[in-house]
Amino acid sequence: MPTIWLVVSLFVLSAIGFFVGRNRALQSAGGDTRDLHSLPIYYGMNVALTALIPALSVLVIWVLAQPMIIDTQVSRTIPAELIPESSTRGLVMSDVRRVADGLDLAVSLGGMTEADSRAINAETTDVRARLGEYGVALGSDVRPEVLKAAQTYRNLTATASLAMNVVVAVLAIGGLVLAYSKTHKDFRARNVVERGVLALLIFAASLAILTTVGIVLSMLFETLNFFSLHDWKDFFLGTTWAPNFRGDSELSILPLLWGTLYISFIALLVAVPVGLFAAVYLSEYASGATRAFAKPLLEILAGIPTIVYGLFALLTVGPMLVRVFGRGDNGLLGVEWMAGATSVLTAGIVMGIMLIPFVSSLSDDIINAVPQSMRDGSLGLGATKSETVRQVVLPAALPGIVGAVLLAASRAIGETMIVVMGAGAIAKFSLNPLESMTTITTRIVSQLTGDTDFASSETLVAFALGLTLFVLTLGLNVLALLIVRKYREQYE
Repeated sequence: MPTIWLVVSLFVLSAIGFFVGRNRALQSAGGDTRDLHSLPIYYGMNVALTALIPALSVLVIWVLAQPMIIDTQVSRTIPAELIPESSTRGLVMSDVRRVADGLDLAVSLGGMTEADSRAINAETTDVRARLGEYGVALGSDVRPEVLKAAQTYRNLTATASLAMNVVVAVLAIGGLVLAYSKTHKDFRARNVVERGVLALLIFAASLAILTTVGIVLSMLFETLNFFSLHDWKDFFLGTTWAPNFRGDSELSILPLLWGTLYISFIALLVAVPVGLFAAVYLSEYASGATRAFAKPLLEILAGIPTIVYGLFALLTVGPMLVRVFGRGDNGLLGVEWMAGATSVLTAGIVMGIMLIPFVSSLSDDIINAVPQSMRDGSLGLGATKSETVRQVVLPAALPGIVGAVLLAASRAIGETMIVVMGAGAIAKFSLNPLESMTTITTRIVSQLTGDTDFASSETLVAFALGLTLFVLTLGLNVLALLIVRKYREQYE
């Protein structure tokens, strides 16, 4: 049974449980709801949730764990000597899954039977041509060990799927029967349902934390694998980024970190003043009609895809800067300071434009949250409007403004497409904002693009870069928290 139909069946069974549980409770009370401990809906919800939640939880865990377990088991059946020197175990498993999917497709199309799929032998049959007879195209020939592993993969998947269907069905039906048997007029259904809903709320609140922990652990383990293959001193203290996939790469993060911070700094120089001034105008000076018109227009910038900003940097901002700073006598300044359209300044300006609504919108909300009594008190003491904004409103809103700047900084550090199209791909140290540079996120994409070998340091370095970026962002959060606490003590 396909998983989607199993999920639909669970919800149908849960709906049936709701109505039968509700009716049983009413019958036990003789149809008089006043004799029930809880409202009738709670009895139905108890049966429905008991039938649905345990079975659905097991289904989700099973669906997530099954592919990993089967991949591990099938991978162990392939001897190391059968793996070509030009390939890796991971690439061979990709071929295994591709062939298994091809066999599944041939069977689902109705032309091939399960017995035929199990009887195919790569040593005596051209598997690629055989599957082609059933309308299934494979990109390359199939080796015997790959076909054998693919057949094992299909058998294990079919067995595990059958077991999953049985276990989930037993849990759902068993939960329905158990909850139904406990349903009577004195059963505290409301207490049970509320405890169950509370558990779901706690799980939902913990999900983000668990996801963050999972992401960090996954990066940490791969980072440890990277440092087992590459010297940590070169990564943290080296000055050259030169991956070559020949085993003698220089993989220093410092040039990438410099480009990341440099571009982010220029972006914040553009976004913070413009965004903050826009927020002050909209919250303190603009009329209601102007605010209702300008604020949505400003926030439209946040909804533009970053690839559009990248195209804007490549086709508009970059050539405009070249006309000013480059091309020798043709430039407006008469000096060729900028050789091409890609540069730190190009990416920084466009990224700053993208960050303006992040700063302005959050700062506007924080400034509006400052109590009106503080403004009235300042004005009553004879301060002007501008003095009130500078000396009362902005200091009171400073913690929130720092949070807005932090969000903009984190967004700038993690940006990729604008950097790819606007800043270039050169990792180096330079103070010249008119030169091309690159960032950590761009190199992560580059190292993980294409047919990658996850056993090489040139690929695993992407996880070390990602973990370093995470630590950098965490450090910014801690620094912002210290600043916020300092000024809160001063103004509260």
